[in-house]
Amino acid sequence: MNDATLAAGTGTLAKPARPQSQFRLIAACSLGNALEMFDFTVYSFFSLLIGKLFFPSDNPYGSLLLAVATFGIGFVMRPLGGVVIGSYADRRGRKAAMTLTIGLMVAGTLCIALAPPYASAGVFGSLMILAGRLLQGFSLGGEIGASTAMLMEAGGVRGRGWRVSWQLGSQGISAMLGALTGAALYALLPTESLESWGWRLPFLVGLLIAPVGLYIRANLDETHQADEHAPSPLGELFRNHWATVVKGILATTAGTATMYLVVFFMPTYMIRVLKMPPSLSFLSGCVTGLTLTVVSLIAGRLADRLTNRKPLVVASLVFSMVAVYPAFWLINAHPSVPLVLCLSALLTAGINLGTTPMFLMMLEMLPAGVRASGLSVIYSVGVTVFGGSSQFIVTWLLSRTGNPLSPAWYMLICGAITLLAVLSIRERRVH
Repeated sequence: MNDATLAAGTGTLAKPARPQSQFRLIAACSLGNALEMFDFTVYSFFSLLIGKLFFPSDNPYGSLLLAVATFGIGFVMRPLGGVVIGSYADRRGRKAAMTLTIGLMVAGTLCIALAPPYASAGVFGSLMILAGRLLQGFSLGGEIGASTAMLMEAGGVRGRGWRVSWQLGSQGISAMLGALTGAALYALLPTESLESWGWRLPFLVGLLIAPVGLYIRANLDETHQADEHAPSPLGELFRNHWATVVKGILATTAGTATMYLVVFFMPTYMIRVLKMPPSLSFLSGCVTGLTLTVVSLIAGRLADRLTNRKPLVVASLVFSMVAVYPAFWLINAHPSVPLVLCLSALLTAGINLGTTPMFLMMLEMLPAGVRASGLSVIYSVGVTVFGGSSQFIVTWLLSRTGNPLSPAWYMLICGAITLLAVLSIRERRVH
């Protein structure tokens, strides 16, 4: 059985990309996604400063809560972006959808980069930040499904895990670059310069996605030829594959929580809870970003070699659940930069060793005609519910309970949800 057979009536695979085009395809999908994720996640690394400039509050946690809430609001648009752009990718092709997402991300980043602070423009600046986050969220909601489907479909079965692994690997690269940028700015600029103009530099650099992304994606080989007379991809998805969608959403819970708490929220946690210098705290994002990239690529190679991928996913989840509470206890009992970096890398590696194989399992369970929309819905809803809210929930728990182990409890709950979902999935290999 092949993808075209599974997708009968809903679309077929285009002629596979030529072998010599594989490097270009991986570069286009991973670099474009990394650049978009850089713009999207650099907001997280500057949430303390953005909260102070755009959401002033007398409560020390108040401005941070408003800042991370605005960060989370960007996730609200992800399911809508996943539905609209994912369906567009199944109807018009992966290439067209990936070009659209870049334009939307540029518009959102421009809003944030040019927003005037509350002190000079009042609520107008705050609304510009909000508008930028909504546009970024809508864009990323459709980016993941289209680009990951293209990575899977281009070429043969061998190397499929390696290609898909670059999707997560590129997110690690963006996290590392965002953290390096933040660390450099905090170390090199005085506070006055950082607050007046320095914080805008990463967002302006992120606007480079326009020429770079559009150029490299314009030369891609399309991997999906949709049937214009086929029924709606979304109708087909929810009619015949709703169980896969539900299980997939729940299966993303642990990886999403780890991504947005350990990789992106840890610098804020180190500054606010552990009272570490901002310039050192950003090293956490560098280390976890590098770990995410390396481990994702290793996991992709393992996924190509293993006959059954599900045991690797389960083992990864169990290890992460066992390690998360002791890790946060040690971080708080003996706060030091080397210890935080080592344990953050351990948690990131543990969960992401199983994330790439799980992504591949989800892709292979979905026919080609609904693959982009299916993965877009699965990922965007999962990230919105369990990722976009995670920083706000954990910040709220920290402020209400004063318990510095609140992130560990949240991650344990997410891990249990994912483990139950993965155990219920029947793995299917598509050739």
